[in-house]
Amino acid sequence: MVVTGGSRGIGAATSLLGATRGYRVAVGFHKNRSEAEAIVRKIDEVGGEAKAFPLDVADSASVKKFFSDIDRDLGEPQALVNGAGITGGVCGILDLNSDIIGQVISVNLLGTFYCIREAALRMSRAQGGVGGAIVNISSEAAKFGGNCMSAYASAKAGVNTLTVAVARELAEEGIRINAVSPGVIDTDQNAGLSPEHREALAGSIPLKRMGRSEEVAEAILWLLSGHASYVTGSILSINGGR
Repeated sequence: MVVTGGSRGIGAATSLLGATRGYRVAVGFHKNRSEAEAIVRKIDEVGGEAKAFPLDVADSASVKKFFSDIDRDLGEPQALVNGAGITGGVCGILDLNSDIIGQVISVNLLGTFYCIREAALRMSRAQGGVGGAIVNISSEAAKFGGNCMSAYASAKAGVNTLTVAVARELAEEGIRINAVSPGVIDTDQNAGLSPEHREALAGSIPLKRMGRSEEVAEAILWLLSGHASYVTGSILSINGGR
């Protein structure tokens, strides 16, 4: 299993859970090798197998090398989780510059394109593969627009459309593609909020709490598994009812 953005938050939880389900895990990271290596050590401790690989999803050449390195060290992937992403920060449209827009779109949307393409070249029956499953990590911001995060919301809306389009295109190749759409999850992104803000945010959710990365990971592993064999082109909301 390949997990981009696999060293933190939902990606890290997915890497760990995948290892306990029998996957050899390729942990993709961008800058922080120490965090990625820490996840690899945790996987080793539970008897799993994993290796960390550097990756810049916004660079198609980096994505190609990433998958080639995985082929060499772990074998061709049967599962891909596209978890690498950035928000670009909270910024109103009047102050949003082209560099931020370009970076957010490149990482969240183009990066997902590039990784799906490389994985599909290996999974596709037409290319000699045996099929596989892909899960993209989207966001509920794609539906409601986020709060002064228009570039991020737009990129994630693109991920949703990409998921449906490519799922239809690759179904006959034995490749299932779905997305999870998390709402408010207790990750590093929300760690800096004041206690009052966290309480107010939790109070706005029908289940009255933030979600956990492990809960999203469970949904991802289900979508990758044979238990979801008739599910493709779906966007699964994980939002506590919000």
